[in-house]
Amino acid sequence: MRRMAVKKDGVKSMKQVSCALTIAGTDPSGGAGIHADLKTFQELKSYGMSVITSVVAQNTTGVQAIQHVSLKMIEQQLDSIISDMPIHAFKTGMIANIDMMKLVANKIQEIDAPYVMDPVMVATSGDALIEQDARDFLREHLLPLTSIVTPNIPEAEYLTGETIETVDDMKQAAELIVKKFGAGAALVKGGHLTGEAVDLLFDGSVMHTFSAKRIETKNTHGTGCTYSAAITAYLSQGLPLPDAVDKAKRFVTAAIQYSFPLGSGNGPTNHWATREGEFTHGTNY
Repeated sequence: MRRMAVKKDGVKSMKQVSCALTIAGTDPSGGAGIHADLKTFQELKSYGMSVITSVVAQNTTGVQAIQHVSLKMIEQQLDSIISDMPIHAFKTGMIANIDMMKLVANKIQEIDAPYVMDPVMVATSGDALIEQDARDFLREHLLPLTSIVTPNIPEAEYLTGETIETVDDMKQAAELIVKKFGAGAALVKGGHLTGEAVDLLFDGSVMHTFSAKRIETKNTHGTGCTYSAAITAYLSQGLPLPDAVDKAKRFVTAAIQYSFPLGSGNGPTNHWATREGEFTHGTNY
């Protein structure tokens, strides 16, 4: 990691700064997308940077409008970061169409750092966030570049073409995403099943299981973004992949447990829920 001089009480000291980049769309309500990613990086003490692909008008009830950033501007944003800033890990979220994906696939090969893909296809509200033909391109051309991909069950079903109804189905999907489609690792998230919230990570050789008590709440807006951003932050700090996922799972579970009942739809998760001494027990803040 890059070492930077930091002044403390007038005396220079050396401190390691971990830098994490997110390439995704916006969420003006603050719960998902770039906004959730940067909040997560900040909470986990990684220096956050962002490249915006699409400006999205959305809130807890759904998506009202989307305007894509020009390819030239996306490329210029990426060039600005790559040419000047250290990147210790990066993630992608909403990349809406094939032209954007081709550009991103080309540019990220200049980055020598772990790549976390959140295969964003549909918002929590059910609104589509990427074009149908772009889903195939994502699977065929971006997926093989990843260090880890983090699909929920509907996304994993699309990526594999298989129905997922059980934990065993999740295991098979995780293995398929790695062995057939070329991802470095696959974390299949079990939030759409019942019982405990079980996530399965296949790293190419070992199947890891991460389990937490299921929290009954509708306030889950931005959970996928937050989870993948937390993994990115921990990878930027040099943690091994299973450890990064384990700590990220704990972070997002707390964010859901103490989520905010804001808005009239699916409220946002709480990105500072893990701060000690600030919360009482209960489902919501």
